[in-house]
Amino acid sequence: MSVTPPTLTASSAGAAPSPADATRAVVQEFLAARLAGDTARLTALFADEVDWLLAENPAVPWIRPRSTAAECAAQSAELMEHTVPEDARASVDAFLVDGVDAVLTGHLSGTVRATGRSFEGPFALRLTVEDGRITRHHLYENSLSIAEAVRDRTRRA
Repeated sequence: MSVTPPTLTASSAGAAPSPADATRAVVQEFLAARLAGDTARLTALFADEVDWLLAENPAVPWIRPRSTAAECAAQSAELMEHTVPEDARASVDAFLVDGVDAVLTGHLSGTVRATGRSFEGPFALRLTVEDGRITRHHLYENSLSIAEAVRDRTRRA
C-alpha cells in the first residue's frame, strides 16, 4: 500500500504536547504502522477495547465487527491477505485534529486477490486517541464497490 503520512509539527520547545499534538502523533504512528504492516505495533496503538465501526459485510472477509486491540490490528493483515498488495493505494486529502479526535479523508483502491476485480472510492476515518491509544476507529468507505469486487463473476447472485 502506498500512503504518505502527513508530518507532525513540533509545538513550542520544552512544552508538554497539547491533546491535539498527542493525537496527531499517535495517528501518524498508526499510519506508519499500517503502511509497514506492523501488526505488533498496531496492537500496541489500539486500546484494549475499541469502538470499531465499519459497516459489516458478510461477503468481505476483512470487513467484520471487531472490538479488541488484537482484532483491530489484524484487520490490516487480513486485508493484505485477500487483496493484491502491489495494487493497494490510499491517499489522504485531509487530516484534521481537534483535541483527542482526528478525521482523515481521502481515496482508496485495490484489487481482490481471489477474483482479480478492483474496487475504489472515497473514505473518511474518524479516530479518537486517549492516553496515547486509539479508542475509536470509525471507517466510512465505498463498501458496495468492495462487495462487488469480492463477488465471483462465475457465480450468480
